[in-house]
Amino acid sequence: MTKYNEDAYEEERRPVKKSSGSSSKSSGTKSAGSKSSGAKSSGSGKSSSGKKKPSGKKNSRKEQEKKKRRRIILFIVEIIILLIMVVVLYGVMTAEKTGKVELDEEDIIINDTVKQAEETTMKGYRNIALFGVDSTTGALTKNTRSDSIMIASINQDTGECKLVSVYRDTYLNLSNDSYNKCNSAYAKGGPEMAISMLNMNLDMNITDFVTVGFAGLTDTIDALGGVYIDVDDAEISHLNNYQLCIAEDLKRSYTPVTSTGYQLLDGLQATGYCRIRYTAGDDFKRAERQREVLTAVADQAKKASATQLVNTANSVFEEVYTSLDLSEIVELLGDISKYYISDTAGFPAEEHRAVATIGSKGSCVVPTNLEENVIWLHEFLFEAETYTPSTMVQECSEQIEADTANYVK
Repeated sequence: MTKYNEDAYEEERRPVKKSSGSSSKSSGTKSAGSKSSGAKSSGSGKSSSGKKKPSGKKNSRKEQEKKKRRRIILFIVEIIILLIMVVVLYGVMTAEKTGKVELDEEDIIINDTVKQAEETTMKGYRNIALFGVDSTTGALTKNTRSDSIMIASINQDTGECKLVSVYRDTYLNLSNDSYNKCNSAYAKGGPEMAISMLNMNLDMNITDFVTVGFAGLTDTIDALGGVYIDVDDAEISHLNNYQLCIAEDLKRSYTPVTSTGYQLLDGLQATGYCRIRYTAGDDFKRAERQREVLTAVADQAKKASATQLVNTANSVFEEVYTSLDLSEIVELLGDISKYYISDTAGFPAEEHRAVATIGSKGSCVVPTNLEENVIWLHEFLFEAETYTPSTMVQECSEQIEADTANYVK
């Protein structure tokens, strides 16, 4: 198998209390004013101890207890309202610091026949592009290749999610009728071009994205308390080498992984794990590790408390570039227990791909038949058993075959 060229190692509010003296005084004044009537109604008006026992005292206590409970309830309600206000204020302030971007959907390519599928096979699904860029700080918008490309497809009725890695070196139409490794689309035109590339070649209808770099992924995992990953003998040295490089770039300390097996990895360790490619399976296995870590992150998020989720948001929002607004993020976090990742896969499918050096474009993953790959993809994501690819996909498929036929064995 042809080897890939390696990129750079990747104040509490209190209710106003009436003093007990004031309360007693008020009660005493009222009692004194009704002394004669009290004596009439009670005869001697004395108890066995010789003290007067006003008949209205019991009811007065009940009323005071009710008033006290009402004050407590009002206090609790006020605290809840204050908390909501704090959360909203926090969200607004945080949103101002995020890399929130408004995408012009008119600039995003969606193949004509896909609009029909939105009402049939793709109905009820929401598809979001996930980009991991080879960047430690900044450089999330463009001028950097997307080291990781994934599609998260969410069944909004059931909460079922599926993840598909689009191998970064896949030879595709970049959405401008030039063909090259698909990860160059993000470098050339940012998320708009990268989304259009996915839509054009795969008959998708993506209009939202999330981009994260090494720092964002590391901080997300740390805020969730780490993730559980099964590390084998072949992975330890590479994991530690990668996390060393990332730690140096981020100017942070790191803890080497010293043993194999299923274990809790911190942010740097898990990010280093995502970068491993020098084991059996090469870049295909690396993409699988990335999906494994993302699935582990989702599992930890479902176990997290509201405080942890807020801390996670606080840690990562400044390091994320996304089209999602605050209300959508809050909605997703609020329903996080509903969602689950049922399956993951890589594109192109193993039976419909080859690896070859395509002239000056270098080592590429070639979809030997793009049409067949798109049919497989729609069946995998949407359970569409009889999907017919669009005319655009057919044209791209023919061009890819023409460009690569002399290189693919």
